[in-house]
Amino acid sequence: MRKSAAALLVAFVIVVGSSCANDASSAESKPDTTTTAPAAETAPAEVADAGPEWRKVATTPNCECSDGSEFHFWVHPGTSERVVFYLEGGGACFSAETCGPTTPSYTRNLQKDTGDSPADSGIFDLANDKNPFKDDSIVFVPYCTGDLHLGNATHDYGGGVVVEHNGASNGGTALTATAALFPDAAEVVVAGSSAGSAPTPVYAGLAQDLFPDAKVTSIADASGAYPGTEAITLAVSAFWGTNAALPPWPETAGDPQVAWSLPGLYVQTTKHAPDVTFAKIDTAYDETQQSFVELAGFPGDDLMTMIDDNTKQAEDGGAKIHSWVGPGEVHTILGRPELYTTEVEGNSLLEWITALVDGDDVPAVHCTGDCGKPA
Repeated sequence: MRKSAAALLVAFVIVVGSSCANDASSAESKPDTTTTAPAAETAPAEVADAGPEWRKVATTPNCECSDGSEFHFWVHPGTSERVVFYLEGGGACFSAETCGPTTPSYTRNLQKDTGDSPADSGIFDLANDKNPFKDDSIVFVPYCTGDLHLGNATHDYGGGVVVEHNGASNGGTALTATAALFPDAAEVVVAGSSAGSAPTPVYAGLAQDLFPDAKVTSIADASGAYPGTEAITLAVSAFWGTNAALPPWPETAGDPQVAWSLPGLYVQTTKHAPDVTFAKIDTAYDETQQSFVELAGFPGDDLMTMIDDNTKQAEDGGAKIHSWVGPGEVHTILGRPELYTTEVEGNSLLEWITALVDGDDVPAVHCTGDCGKPA
């Protein structure tokens, strides 16, 4: 499925679909309220060479990060009939304290001295013969909006902290571009780590809409414990404008906002796209998940129970989830070298993922005993 640089450029200039929507002036025009971004429009994007393999995609001016700076994504054309659409993680923000200009809670923009293309590690180690995705086309979506790639609003948190929560528009632009570039893909894997893993179910449903004949798999890496209570679901909708970004699926029309909790994303997507395959990967004492669970007002010392309860909640709602819960406190695995060595009681994570994307009905894997509880 490899396309030349020239073919990529032509494809983007002619047919890249929905552009980002948030108006950069909205923060100034309504400084004291949450405003919903307007609907997406059609506009071109450009491809720039970024070394011999990864290519940077510059989007339209209205695609933007949380501080109004430019947003882009990355494409690596492969030779197989499978496309991996990957959503980067990197925290979240929901208050003046967590959203401020010096916060470590999330990434505000893509102006990094070290760049923001994927490191050659984990599933991005394309020279590793053990990597099941080494021949696939990959679209890498950086994260700079603090809203789990689900936001569609400008929010004033007070004290001069105004955030463009434009994640749904940015991610939607990249997903539409993926369909334009690789229309004949037979398989699509929607994956993400940390904050990028939370929205993978709904992006998988959207991918099924764009690739109706493809086999679509969702892999969520390290977000399984994040609570989906009614209060949190309504709060993030108020902050991030998630309600304005919900897909207009007829099967979910009329469902209340609270149905779109993080565990609920699996249920809602199953209603619309029942053939999507869902998988979750977590560790029992994930330090980062613990810290965000505690920020949300929940005790972080029983993370494993929260992971298991969220999986059960989604399955009780009709979703089928292939779950992997490993020992220890490592946060995220898909982009790490440990992807190739991690096992749970003799079950290789790499082999489990490979079988999953190959269409096998993989079993649930769960650590036992103390699951590597830190001393």
